Amino acid sequence: MTLIRFNSSQEPQVDLSKTYDAIVVGSGAAGGMAAHVLTSQGMKVLLLEAGKKIDINAELRSMQWPYDHPRRGEAPPGYHAIRFNEYNIRKPPYAKGSAFKHVFSYVGGWGGSDYVKNILVDEKDNPYTGTKYAWVRARLLGGKTNIWGRLALRLSDYDFKGKTHDGYGEDWPISYADIQPYYDKVDLYLGISGHKENLPHLPDSLFQRPNKLTGSEVKLRKSLATMNRTVTPYRAGVTTDGVKNKYRSKCFGRGACGRRPGGCDIHAAFDSPTGLIYPAMDTGNLTLRTNSTAHEVLVDPNTGKARGVSFVDSQNHRTYEAKAKVVIIAASTLESARLLLLSKSRQHPNGIGNSSGHVGHNFCEHVMGPGVTGLMKDMVGAPPTLDDGKPGGFYVPRFRNLEDKQPGFIRGYGFEGGSGFSIFPDSAWDTPGFGGQFKKSVREHAGAFISMGGFGEVLARYENYVDLDPVEKDAWGIPALRFHYEFSDNEKKMCEDMANAGKEMFETAGIEVVGVDKNILTEGWSIHELGTARMGTDPKTSVLNQFQQSHDVKNLFVVDGSSHVSASCQNPTWTIMALAWRSCEHLADELKRGNL
Repeated sequence: MTLIRFNSSQEPQVDLSKTYDAIVVGSGAAGGMAAHVLTSQGMKVLLLEAGKKIDINAELRSMQWPYDHPRRGEAPPGYHAIRFNEYNIRKPPYAKGSAFKHVFSYVGGWGGSDYVKNILVDEKDNPYTGTKYAWVRARLLGGKTNIWGRLALRLSDYDFKGKTHDGYGEDWPISYADIQPYYDKVDLYLGISGHKENLPHLPDSLFQRPNKLTGSEVKLRKSLATMNRTVTPYRAGVTTDGVKNKYRSKCFGRGACGRRPGGCDIHAAFDSPTGLIYPAMDTGNLTLRTNSTAHEVLVDPNTGKARGVSFVDSQNHRTYEAKAKVVIIAASTLESARLLLLSKSRQHPNGIGNSSGHVGHNFCEHVMGPGVTGLMKDMVGAPPTLDDGKPGGFYVPRFRNLEDKQPGFIRGYGFEGGSGFSIFPDSAWDTPGFGGQFKKSVREHAGAFISMGGFGEVLARYENYVDLDPVEKDAWGIPALRFHYEFSDNEKKMCEDMANAGKEMFETAGIEVVGVDKNILTEGWSIHELGTARMGTDPKTSVLNQFQQSHDVKNLFVVDGSSHVSASCQNPTWTIMALAWRSCEHLADELKRGNL
């Protein structure tokens, strides 16, 4: 099959003298979706992206073999990825005083740092302070959709109505019925693979062909069914049957999805540029300006409404202003909170949209670390199969605190896992011996290992928050973000149960348990930041209404993960895009009615 090679749509000249219908800040999952929906409604949109526009053809190399790279995928000297112990022993800013020329988040330490060195932010230019936190950022067109893990899950009313279910926190101002039509739209437009399971706590999508489970995973699925638990093929935001989009191709299972970060070079996996932004540019209604770091939402002194955005050109360090009838913030959860807090004025002395004092608060995510590794003995010596070209392995949905009440913690967790053959079996590192016998043992056991790790809900708490550091600034003179955040006893108890439950499930399936990891990874490791500008019906305890519209400023919308009321335990990308689609349809309708 021929790889797709293309030149993206010609970018219209940016005219900062005109007033656009809307400015969108950020070009990831939320910003890309906002651009898609608004331009399809005929609105003239300016999209501001803080990072650069990379050459996708050169940068995303998922088909490249390790031996075709001069350093087997490693970045050149002078690049350093922050390690687990550094996050826990040192204090932010982690790159301060480093002897390395460039410092990146831990993702840059995965197998293939050269593939993400132009995607991840340089921590030296983008510091943050406060409590320990592994903040993963990607400043470029498409943001973190260039490296996301592709797991595309829906939330249910167990999530939207969590307080009703167990009494904690706040319910969302929407139900599953409100967002279901928009989940469907995202499925059909972008493509998602998976298998229907009819679970009330994990609603099914409109699936394309699923990736097959390996032999070990099929056996685990059959065993867990006796425990009333489910092993389902990884629900990937990857088109396996194709979509109507000239910039994308369907998955044919030959990439390095399981081997390295850094995107899909045939764009079967969703990414915001090819999935949303380039088609939006083809409408003629989208203007793109990259290298534009927004630092203030501008306010009309007479009305208090948003009138535009002030931004710094990241290359020449000059400040510019762009004007619009509506401002949509989609910079990602933490950057969006930072921008709101930075946007102080006479009408909004605590930051725009922050009359409640809740901007930056109720910060939540997923806790991870505990997991289990096992050996499927009857798979030892099995003929090799092609498994590492798949965009994912399997998923075990939440099974705690649904109909029962688990002692020690509320809410729940799911497991992501995988098994099968890969280009280099991780088990080789721990296999004893050398020479011919060593190689024989590695080959025989290469497809017999199976592992899974938990992702649990971190409760949204007011005392978990971010604010602006009074001293530290980034390379463009903009105040840095400061963290006040840590896991609670609920997350710690949940993680204990993750490890025990994982071990129990493998043992029930007849899998020899060879390792149980009980360690909790550093806060932020999940890359699933949520909250900080939550939705709600009460303007005193929330920042946005059900359409992600500011309670305080009616022509200001925040359409990324910062609007989430709770984290659930499901990956958030598909929900972010469904909510953004819903909100932007509402926005376009309200603008046409003259209500903004």
